[in-house]
Amino acid sequence: MVKQAIQIFGRVKPTKKPASVYSVDNEEQIGAFLEFVVPRDLADGFVNNKRECYKFRFQKVFDQAVKQEEIFENIARPVADSILDGYNGTIFAYGQTGSGKTFTITGGAERYSDRGIIPRTLSYLYERISQGSSMVYTTHISYLEIYNEIGYDLLDSCHEASRLEDLPKVMIMEDPDQNIHLKNLSLQHSANEEEALNLLFLGDTNRMIAETPMNQASTRSHCIFTVHLCRREQGSATLRRSKLHLVDLAGSDRVSKTGLNGQLLTEAKYINLSLHYLEQVIIALSEKNRTHIPYRNSMLTSVLRDSLGGNCMTTMIATLAVEKRNLDESISTCRFAQRVALIKNEAILNEELDPTLVIARLKREVQSLKEELAMVTGEQKDDKLTVEEIQKLEELVKAFLDEPNPDVTLSLGPDMRKIQHCFSLLKVTYLQYQFLHVSTLMSPCISLCVYLLKTSRVPNSVPAGILIKMLKNEKKRAQDAAAQLAYITNSQSPASQNALMLSTLPARDGNTEIFSADPGGPAIRYMKRASVSGPQLSIEKQEAFETFMRDHEDHLTIEDNKKLLKQRATEARRLGEQLNEARERISKLSQHLYKTTIGRLKVLRTEIEHLQLLLERAKVKLQKDFQKWWSQEASSVQVTDHTLTTYLLYIKYLSVLQIVLRIELDIIILDYPYVHFRALSTTKLSSSSIPLTGDQQADADILAFVRCLCT
Repeated sequence: MVKQAIQIFGRVKPTKKPASVYSVDNEEQIGAFLEFVVPRDLADGFVNNKRECYKFRFQKVFDQAVKQEEIFENIARPVADSILDGYNGTIFAYGQTGSGKTFTITGGAERYSDRGIIPRTLSYLYERISQGSSMVYTTHISYLEIYNEIGYDLLDSCHEASRLEDLPKVMIMEDPDQNIHLKNLSLQHSANEEEALNLLFLGDTNRMIAETPMNQASTRSHCIFTVHLCRREQGSATLRRSKLHLVDLAGSDRVSKTGLNGQLLTEAKYINLSLHYLEQVIIALSEKNRTHIPYRNSMLTSVLRDSLGGNCMTTMIATLAVEKRNLDESISTCRFAQRVALIKNEAILNEELDPTLVIARLKREVQSLKEELAMVTGEQKDDKLTVEEIQKLEELVKAFLDEPNPDVTLSLGPDMRKIQHCFSLLKVTYLQYQFLHVSTLMSPCISLCVYLLKTSRVPNSVPAGILIKMLKNEKKRAQDAAAQLAYITNSQSPASQNALMLSTLPARDGNTEIFSADPGGPAIRYMKRASVSGPQLSIEKQEAFETFMRDHEDHLTIEDNKKLLKQRATEARRLGEQLNEARERISKLSQHLYKTTIGRLKVLRTEIEHLQLLLERAKVKLQKDFQKWWSQEASSVQVTDHTLTTYLLYIKYLSVLQIVLRIELDIIILDYPYVHFRALSTTKLSSSSIPLTGDQQADADILAFVRCLCT
């Protein structure tokens, strides 16, 4: 169990104009401090006791120039590590509308470097999952939107919802243990980062976004993106389940300042009410003597029950807008963060036994107990085993012998026929192995004796009778072993014999291949193998062999060849070591190059996929904006082509006439104010001096308009 208070961080939104009303101090050992300085307004009177300085403490405060990557490394990465270890985690952003909550959590849609906490956390989680080869991970994703106190599933499987009302509505259910369950909220499996990002893009496309006086793309709902992670070691029945909530809260609106009305006003009421209930829960948790926590007041606090004072590692990001007009809301956000920091959570390692494996183990125990009971009660079968049963038993015995694990068992049930048949199979296997082992060890000595007798190279000090006696003894032992093996195998079926012969023949090493490949080879080869192979020769045979070796005519040649062989072996060993070193260097270089290339390709793939999602999101937004603009233009402009043409010609002619009149008026004022004005007013304009369009109706209207001006 890990007890810790909710971690709070502050982030200042970049402003176009430099703001001197705040200061950030991240050098303190006990945390970072954010200070606001608000000068007193002299218009309030000479007696003004309003505070001028507000100072708040955070774990760390990120100023305007901080990038998204630093936000992830300091805030989201530790929480993601705890999720991989089996703890629950939550990251939520709180602040007024337009202060950068959605940009921090989800990210911007313009540049790849503007990715927010959600896409960066997904990339980090799947990167860590790919590195854990000894673990088996399963990930599921859900995306919940709370709009006007109604929950909607943003990851609807039909993918055909054109309006928010078409999405499935999520209902809150509570079991007797006060655990919250969300009905109709789908869990989508995501095997890799690409699938997870596609789900994120689908959910963001379905979100409720509107334009407000404070933000051109304001999210009008609370959104909770949840990653459900299940971790299990290979071969283990213990599971670790964890979940990560990434929450983008809707921003609070001060209606008196923003002047909202209509649907935006209704949305603002629900947003402010849910944030008010959230603050009530925070205040109740921060008071030690409170026995009732009002989680049920809103859907948001019900869903985040574990994140607020429960089994979770929670982190809050307070987003702040430091313009002068937003200072009151920013100070209010900091006060809220200070109350949140007083809440302590108790995170528990979520370990449990895998129900599937537990059920399978219990079934095996039940079957084993039934078999023991059948053996005790004496319920046995008298009929013979079928061919299919024999083949199945042979496969079980072969798998049992091939399994390197010493703890593995051979489950045969309470049937004594099967048990006896398996014991027979094991005995045949042992005898075959013994026969092959004996024949392999004795073949060098037999081959040596045969070679010496055939080539008449028996030394004078070694009687030929000794060699003949040795051959007879070895031949008798081999015949006895073969007869015993044949007696056992004759009682088995042909299928059983073939299966056992194939399954029990040991793989021959290099020494066995030499003996069996050339039984009539030179004597030196067999003497060397015999001296290395161990105690297969008796004392009598060993003495005869040593005497034979001392008196042999090739003894000196053998010694010289041994020395030469040792020299060549030393040289070969040295060259082999050099070759292995060169091979290792080549392998290391190739592995380094491979890892570097693969790592870069993975980064490029992630960046390309994210850019594709950004382009797709921009395309969808452009289509929606065009449809909205087109519908507005179609409803406001209802004119015919002729009227529009005439209107444009009027505008063009009026601009020309305005220039002519301005010139004439300048001349009148400067030279002859009265005479020229009268002359101008009495001047008759001919139709040839007036520029016309060629359209009869339009030209007639223009001439009529000119005549009206001249009269």
